[in-house]
Amino acid sequence: MIEVKKLVKRFGLKTILRGVDFSVEPGEFVALLGPNGSGKTTFLRILASLSRASMGSVNVAGYSLPNESAQVRAKLGVVTHMPLLYPDLTAEENLQFYARMYGITNHQSRITQVLEMVGLEYRRKDLVRTFSRGMQQRLAIGRAVIHDPEVILFDEPYTGLDQDASEMLDDVLRTVTATGRTVVMTSHDLARAEDLATRFDILSRGVITATATQKELKKTNLLTFYKQAMVE
Repeated sequence: MIEVKKLVKRFGLKTILRGVDFSVEPGEFVALLGPNGSGKTTFLRILASLSRASMGSVNVAGYSLPNESAQVRAKLGVVTHMPLLYPDLTAEENLQFYARMYGITNHQSRITQVLEMVGLEYRRKDLVRTFSRGMQQRLAIGRAVIHDPEVILFDEPYTGLDQDASEMLDDVLRTVTATGRTVVMTSHDLARAEDLATRFDILSRGVITATATQKELKKTNLLTFYKQAMVE
């Protein structure tokens, strides 16, 4: 579903990504972990066609970036710590806007389905500016999946959420991923990543230094694996 080879990203004289190789099978949930400044957000922005690689090849859902970015965006849902919602529209109106943008026919039934999935059906007529941070993030996931994308990218979706909101977001993520979508999520929360993901990739100094599946971690734990990858 995602295939990246020899990806390099430079900003002026500074090299952020130094030849990243990365592939994801359909239905995998990959947690991309690493310290601040390791290039995680830059990498997700390239996958989302929001930034261009300096060198290397990137393919998402069978399409090549950047030449087929429009086709890639139609297959993608993207969630960051910024919800990208219109505060003076209701939850329903926000989803209507994005549904029309994606050309979804019979979008009212899809909107109802998505609002129920993220637990906001009872707030569908309320303005987004009245929502808590956690509610906005749940609606942001609804926005990202309204067009039933094959791939969802989550960039630090838990930033700024309290414990209750984070637990609610956990439940929504499990619901979304249970449908077989392919997910890549960056996170600093190792415990949460270990609970949700099926694979863990460590990005350090601009390269992926280690990879392990959930099954492979049964002999150890994610924190130990992470620390070893940082040392190496």
